[in-house]
Amino acid sequence: MAEGSRGGWDEGALEHAGLSRVRLDALLQELLGRVDEFMEYQERLRALLDAVVGIGADLDLNSTLDRIVSAACELAGARYGALGVVGPDGKRLVRFITHGVTDEDIASIGPYPEGHGILGLLIEHPEPIRLHDLAEHPRSYGFPANHPPMKSFLGVPIRTREHAYGNLYLTEKTSGADFTEDDERAVTALAAAAGVVIDNARLYADTERRRRWHEITAEITQLMLGEFDVDQALQLIAQRSREVSGAQVAAVLLTDADQLVVRAVDGPPGYSQYIGRRIPSDLPVLGRVISGAGEQVVIEDLAQFLKDSGGLAEFPEGATLARTTFAPLPAGGSGTGGVLVVAAAQGANSRVAEGTDLVRMFAGQATLAVERAQAQRDRDVLAVLEDRDRIARDLHDLVIQRLFATGLQLQGMQRLVASEHQERLARAVDEIDTTIHELRAAIFELQQPHETASLRSDVQALVNEYAEPLGFRPQLTCTGPIDTVVPATVRPQILATIREALSNIVRHAEASHATVEITVSPDQVVTRVTDNGVGIGPSTRRSGLRNLTDRAQALGGTVRISDNDPQGTVVELTAPVG
Repeated sequence: MAEGSRGGWDEGALEHAGLSRVRLDALLQELLGRVDEFMEYQERLRALLDAVVGIGADLDLNSTLDRIVSAACELAGARYGALGVVGPDGKRLVRFITHGVTDEDIASIGPYPEGHGILGLLIEHPEPIRLHDLAEHPRSYGFPANHPPMKSFLGVPIRTREHAYGNLYLTEKTSGADFTEDDERAVTALAAAAGVVIDNARLYADTERRRRWHEITAEITQLMLGEFDVDQALQLIAQRSREVSGAQVAAVLLTDADQLVVRAVDGPPGYSQYIGRRIPSDLPVLGRVISGAGEQVVIEDLAQFLKDSGGLAEFPEGATLARTTFAPLPAGGSGTGGVLVVAAAQGANSRVAEGTDLVRMFAGQATLAVERAQAQRDRDVLAVLEDRDRIARDLHDLVIQRLFATGLQLQGMQRLVASEHQERLARAVDEIDTTIHELRAAIFELQQPHETASLRSDVQALVNEYAEPLGFRPQLTCTGPIDTVVPATVRPQILATIREALSNIVRHAEASHATVEITVSPDQVVTRVTDNGVGIGPSTRRSGLRNLTDRAQALGGTVRISDNDPQGTVVELTAPVG
């Protein structure tokens, strides 16, 4: 029995030991599993930390967005990834950064998505989404031609200061399985860190724009401190505003009557053809900008706007432009007005940073440049007029008085010389008198305001025009301030009278001498054209002279046609100057 009992005890002990070994193996397996899970968690946590550190490596926004997409794909084990930036309207994507597809694939697929279908669902409801199969979702739009096949999907929103900046889209987990809850948590954590990094990058970009703005302001100010050309300054403003805003093209348009004139353009070479082009200022957008309210207008998609309004035919380059800002030029002291236009390319994310208004600042610089150039021109004109006034005083007080005195002396000598010399002295006195008249005419020319219409110059040009047909140059005498006193309504009538009279002399008079005299008195201006021809006979056609009479009467004046003594004709126009 003892042996039997010993044998039974041995069998029970062995059985108990076997069960204990099984339990121990199970515990060891569970422990190893927990260790593997912990190690995997540690690896994922390390990968997440590496990704967070990696996306914050620098503050350039473009490279930051690229690193965020790459880090998200690596963290979740996704083959394809994208980051869609939501536009200011919060309804569509304005930028799409991809990972896993080549440039050739992108070109064959076509335009980037704007946020429809499942992408739009994440825009409307910024909450994480995990899908087993994209095609099975009711919001699925399918894929365009040449698009790589995609099945599993993970979407996570990116927020900056409680605002949805964009979304991370991941597809095709490399293991062929679905994205897990751990993938979602990891990518969500990455998106939270990405929001901070993006916000910092945007603030840094804003600071850099402000710094660049101050540099440009100093550059433009330095240019305007010296002698400068206004078109040169406007071109510099257009160039710098395009650079700071990251736009494709910038232009400065100035008002001219009821139109806008393109004064400066900076962009691709094809845009230079628009410099000098005139644009109606009553177009819908331009009218709002240059109105008294001074409203700044932003069009998110200029290409679509031009297409809808039928403006692409006039401006085909607009098909490549998207977000466009129209900033009014502040009104200056000389009535300056206009528009600064800054347009970004399609697909670019180059709008001026939030919280700043650099485009409007550049518009103010454009007005300052125009005003400064006008002040510079006024100063130059004033210097010229002062110099002319000095010359006019010298001619009047010195030269004319001496000539007049010399003429009086010659007249007094006529009675003291022999008769054969008296005629020569008389001619000399006449020449001096003519010279005095010409000097007075020159004085009036000098006192004529700069860059204003000159009746004296117009009459001079008209007389010179008829010198060749007549065979001699008519003598012109102008007495009085004809450029400052004669009304603008009377000037065309004076020119018409002179032209008609000289034309008749050419056709009918057979004259060898003619004079044109314009005399201004306090209440009237008299224009007289005389010749020594055959005179005006009863058969001469008088329709042109009748037209002159009718127009003179409409101005309250008269036209008189009479015979000259001893021969020839006198045509005299009298018009009021009040």
